[in-house]
Amino acid sequence: MAMSLPAWNFRRVIFALSRTMFMALAISSAAQATGEIPTVTFRKIFKSSYPEFVEIKVSQSGSGTYDIRQLDEDSSPAHFEISGSLTQRIFELAAKLRNFQGVDLDVHRRIANLGEKTFRYEKGGEAHEVKFNYTLDDSATQLLNIFEGLTRQESDSSNLERTMRYDHLGVNDALQQMETDFNNKLIPEPDRLLPLLDHVASDSTYIDIARQRARALAVRIRSAH
Repeated sequence: MAMSLPAWNFRRVIFALSRTMFMALAISSAAQATGEIPTVTFRKIFKSSYPEFVEIKVSQSGSGTYDIRQLDEDSSPAHFEISGSLTQRIFELAAKLRNFQGVDLDVHRRIANLGEKTFRYEKGGEAHEVKFNYTLDDSATQLLNIFEGLTRQESDSSNLERTMRYDHLGVNDALQQMETDFNNKLIPEPDRLLPLLDHVASDSTYIDIARQRARALAVRIRSAH
C-alpha cells in the first residue's frame, strides 16, 4: 500500500494537468474563433508589380496566414507560424502606433506610387486601420520592414517548395534567390527555412550544385546564432 499511494497521486496529478491543458486549449481556440485574440494585418496592393497583392495576418498567439498573389488569381491564404519574439515585436510596434486608431502615417507629398499599404488591428469588436503610400514614421517603417521581410520569406519558401515538387532543375535558382535574400538580411526568421534546406541537401534526386548550396546555406543559418 505504501508504494501504490504515490502512483495513485501521480496519476491524479497527470489527469489534473491534462484537464487543465485541454481547457486552456479549448479557451484559446474559442478566443480565436470569436476574435478575442488580437490580430495585426498587413495588406499591400501594388498593380503591375509582382506580387500585386499581399495580405499577412498575425495573431498574438504567433499563428497567422499569408496570401501572396496576383490580383487576378484566386485568394488562397496559407497558414504559418512565427516566433514569440517576432510576434511580441509586431504588437509592440502596433501599440506605439496606438493600434492604428486615429493615426495618419502618409507623408502626403507628390511621390511615386509605391503601393497602397494597410495596417489593421482587430480584437473582438474593435477594429482600426490606417492606409498609406509612404511614411517617415519610424515605428511604422519598422513594422513595414517586418511584414515585407515575412513576405519575402514566405515567397522564397513557397517558390522552393514548388520547384522541389515540379521543377527539380529550378531548385538551384530558387535556392540562389533565397541565399541572396539571406545575404541582404531580408529574411526575418531564416530558421524557418531549415527543414526545406535540409531536405534538399539530403535528397539525391536534386542536382549536386543545389544540394551543396542548400547544405552551405543551412550551415550559415545555424552558425548565425
